[in-house]
Amino acid sequence: MNTRAHYDVAIIGAGMSGLAAGIRLAHFGKKVCIFERHNAPGGLNSFYSIAGRKFDVGLHAMTNFVRPGVKGTPLTKLLRQLRIDRDEFALCEQKQSRIAFGPRGEISLRFTNDFGVLESEVAARFPAHIDGFRQLVEIIRGYDDVSLDAAPESARAIVRRHISDPLFEDMLFCPLMYYGSATERDMEFGQFVIMFKALFFEGFARPFEGVRTVIRVLLEKYRAAGGERRMKCGVREIVVRNVRAAALVLDNGDEITADHIISSIGIAETEQLLRAETPPSAVRYPKSEIPPGRLSFVETITVLKDQPAAFGWGSDTIIFFNDSERFDYARPAAPVDPRSGVICIPNNFDFGPGRLLSEGFVRVTCLANYDPWANWPEETYREEKQRWFAKVQRSARRFLPPLADETAFERTIIATDMFTPRTITKFTGHLGGAIYGAPTKNRQGRTALSNLYLCGTDQGFLGIVGAMLSGISMANYHILVARPSAPPK
Repeated sequence: MNTRAHYDVAIIGAGMSGLAAGIRLAHFGKKVCIFERHNAPGGLNSFYSIAGRKFDVGLHAMTNFVRPGVKGTPLTKLLRQLRIDRDEFALCEQKQSRIAFGPRGEISLRFTNDFGVLESEVAARFPAHIDGFRQLVEIIRGYDDVSLDAAPESARAIVRRHISDPLFEDMLFCPLMYYGSATERDMEFGQFVIMFKALFFEGFARPFEGVRTVIRVLLEKYRAAGGERRMKCGVREIVVRNVRAAALVLDNGDEITADHIISSIGIAETEQLLRAETPPSAVRYPKSEIPPGRLSFVETITVLKDQPAAFGWGSDTIIFFNDSERFDYARPAAPVDPRSGVICIPNNFDFGPGRLLSEGFVRVTCLANYDPWANWPEETYREEKQRWFAKVQRSARRFLPPLADETAFERTIIATDMFTPRTITKFTGHLGGAIYGAPTKNRQGRTALSNLYLCGTDQGFLGIVGAMLSGISMANYHILVARPSAPPK
């Protein structure tokens, strides 16, 4: 049993960023404890079980994949700083993915983990814009996307200096937005660069067992380094004294103290926990007043007895689709916007000769409006889940090869599930079911309290690899930077 009442560092949230920060700090001898309200680690990238079957949450693919020997990339940096051998993640590359636009995906751009494939597709589909695309690519290559001091700029504005075709512009933004943007209809250019590099310069990969492999490796590294974690033990309040986080009050009423606190749960979610011991009129710490994010999602999951390849769906790993004249990445007025989304077929990673997932999986993600999902009574909520499941499926199927026998396909379905904005808030605490957090990011992770820092989605590094790098960077920047006798990285 953990009985310590004081730590060098307390971390709120056992997601990817919190675990990575904990590993990094424990490697340097810090007494660290991670506090997690739920019984499963991973946060936005976790898993759950129904009838003994494991379902991934969040993970379609790990971005930022590079092959062995490639140095100076986000993946190699996090492996080095967390002391993880790349074989421990057992990453398997995607086959290919597509961006498909039009009522049935008539216009598409194919891409793989070889950037040359996308470049050749652009040259073939948008020949008048290939020179502008190459100019944009050179700007992206030279941009310092890990700088903590970069001034925000509109990605749409910068892209339009080089690309004048609205369709081509939207096709570039669609996958980057779906995989990391908390901003409606635009992205901050640094975020655009992070995602462009992650998806197109580097690429997609997946452990054979999914997100559980990544979580297992992180937990083993954290445990081996001496870190503590308290599961089903959330933080109820952060007590403020003299512009410092003086103590954490846990859900069970216990109070612990720490020299430093790192929160991975989001800006608004962290500020909700702040409680000053002085009267309100004497509170001197200004809250950021950054509104919570507005973008949430639903995701349908279909489990098949057969491999998707048996139905002609064996080529594409991920399909980003949009059926409308313009791609509208915004909170919809309706409960779900099925006009655009992401189809993920986990079976279509290259797991090696003769190595197949035991069942077929098809996942479809679409934008959703948090408010109705949060406020429906339980019976209505369940009915709406069934109704929108069917609508999402019908929309997505337009972008897959047509089935020869619809009845045979229906017979092979053995399980389905769907998670909603309500599910996201229940299991992550994210206000408004906002997977990517607040639209304004805090790159330095500072708060108004001198010893309270942010990591994770609201710090601004994106994706699973980005989340881990966020935890590492904030641990290095705020806590380990002043260590005079730090061991070599």
